[in-house]
Amino acid sequence: MNILIALFGGMALLLYGIRLSGEALQRVLGSRLKSLLTGLSRRRILAVVSGAAATALLQSSAATTLMLIGFVAAGLMTFRQTLGVILGADIGTTLTVQLIAFRITDYSPLLVGLGFTATFISRRRVPKDLGQALLGLGLVFLGLKLILDNAGALKASPLALDLLAAVAQSPAIGVLVGAVFSALVTSSAATLGLALAFAHQGLLPLDGAVGVVLGANIGTCATALTASVGATAEAKRVAVAHIAFKVLGAALVFPFIGPFTTLVASTASDPARQIANAHTFFNVGISLLFLPFTPLAARAIETLVPDDQQGDSPFRVRYLDERSLDQPSLALGQATRESLRMADVVQGMLRDVPVVFASSHHELLEDVERRDDQVDFLEREIKLFLARLGRDAMGADLSRKEIGLISVIGNLENIGDIIDKNLMELGRKKLYQARRFSDAGWAEIQEFHGMVSKNLERAIAAFAANDRGLAQEVLDQRALMRQRERDLRESHLGRLRAGLAESIETSEIHLDILTNLKRISSHVSALAISILEEV
Repeated sequence: MNILIALFGGMALLLYGIRLSGEALQRVLGSRLKSLLTGLSRRRILAVVSGAAATALLQSSAATTLMLIGFVAAGLMTFRQTLGVILGADIGTTLTVQLIAFRITDYSPLLVGLGFTATFISRRRVPKDLGQALLGLGLVFLGLKLILDNAGALKASPLALDLLAAVAQSPAIGVLVGAVFSALVTSSAATLGLALAFAHQGLLPLDGAVGVVLGANIGTCATALTASVGATAEAKRVAVAHIAFKVLGAALVFPFIGPFTTLVASTASDPARQIANAHTFFNVGISLLFLPFTPLAARAIETLVPDDQQGDSPFRVRYLDERSLDQPSLALGQATRESLRMADVVQGMLRDVPVVFASSHHELLEDVERRDDQVDFLEREIKLFLARLGRDAMGADLSRKEIGLISVIGNLENIGDIIDKNLMELGRKKLYQARRFSDAGWAEIQEFHGMVSKNLERAIAAFAANDRGLAQEVLDQRALMRQRERDLRESHLGRLRAGLAESIETSEIHLDILTNLKRISSHVSALAISILEEV
């Protein structure tokens, strides 16, 4: 019983250490990893390099694949751009197993002590996260030490010997055991760490261990498969590609598992080092083999996973993904894209205002009102999404970006409400009462509407590009907009004094339109202020 407790405890430490170290480094490098993966993914060789580097830091190809699924779901990358990164991730994941194979377990207490001390005394986020990464690495080696020190006792257990003998005698059983165990613990590195310990104690020969290596590489795909459930077709294709590369690679190696084992055996005398090398050879080999055929693979997977059939529902978010909430930089990027979608809807509503007033287009009026329901929905969903972000992992820059984003969507929602509840009601009133603006009055309304629309367009462009200069241009228009509204109001009053019949019968509607366009202009200025404060 004590042996089992020690083995399970060591396995738990190994798993927790890998996860703790990977998550800590992901917090430190979150935005940099995003830039690395999205910036270098357009060329296949650079995509492989970026995937390998990211996975070496995160210590998990599954974690890299999860990030890719999030990036594709958010529209930051296309599915085809991820293929090279996935192959690179397969190479990067071998680093963790190679480190474990060195078995520098005697230094694990030192690493744990240094990591805990750095985590405990650090007040700033980056040193604290680096301390957690070091602590996680120490726990990995401490867990491995527990397994190594107690695995030898399994030689006295007939049941354990029979199970390991079955794995050694049949490579297919080794593949199955490795795949199932890796899927359950969601880590191929942890599975291979256990295999290294058994091999070191002479419990698992290389013939059986190679089968476990192939199975562990297949089993690690379970995490990506689970994460893709409910995602877009593009995001699902990322998970399918990850699975396809691993399964097809294992299928190609399995018939030649004998020669492959002989090759691996010639690379080192230490059984643990042989297993680590088998893992490295397999992943480097499939990456080099499949890289030239990624365009063909992309077409095949796109055929296998067809595009989403559902239309663009006005009451469905497109870019927000709850799985990204533990990655604030990615989540804020998704919220920004959803906010830009919301801005497009508001801009379209404002663009249709003159059409409603110029014609008897009752259907368009109702369509504008329905679009405001979409704006309200998006504003609510984005706020709820941002409210669930993990504040502990956010620095000052990300917190400022979040506050600015909330202000932006609030002002967009207010503009939508003014159009829906005020301007559309005035349009309905004009339509039902069959009123007609004077030519001069209507030209002035169109002119002022054009000025406000142009300013809103500038503000949205400044938000999309995070352009301080463009935002300042919007603010510089405030005095001009106020003065122009006063001039147009005075011009209308002049027509009233002249007794122009059309101006008299539409006076209330005319002045209310100017007032509401001025209110929209104020919210556009507030948008620009939010952008300037964020920058």
